[in-house]
Amino acid sequence: QVQLVESGGGLVQAGGSLRLSCTASGRTFSTYGMSWFRQAPEKEREFVATISRSGGITDYTNSVKGRFTISRDNAKNTVYLQMNSLKFEDTAVYYCAASQTYMAKTTGQVGVWGQGTLVTVSS
Repeated sequence: QVQLVESGGGLVQAGGSLRLSCTASGRTFSTYGMSWFRQAPEKEREFVATISRSGGITDYTNSVKGRFTISRDNAKNTVYLQMNSLKFEDTAVYYCAASQTYMAKTTGQVGVWGQGTLVTVSS
């Protein structure tokens, strides 16, 4: 199965932008639906965005619609999360997730997790 490594987190002011990347090892990346989840301090891990194997279908949690964009480049084994108009409440550890069965929207649907990257939005 794939292994996932996230990058791109950091400290940003409210209203700013960041782009997260998640690169997968192996040659089967295109067989996985890919998702982003996040976990804020003392809160449960929650779904953020998901994208189909080909990249043709995407879905988002309501709180990020219109601000975040998920995309993927199967030739580079990489999935991205472009985050614009960031808010303080977007502060969290962001996790890349892969599933061969689903466009995962719950933690139980995820087969492989990345290690996470911290996004801190200052107000």
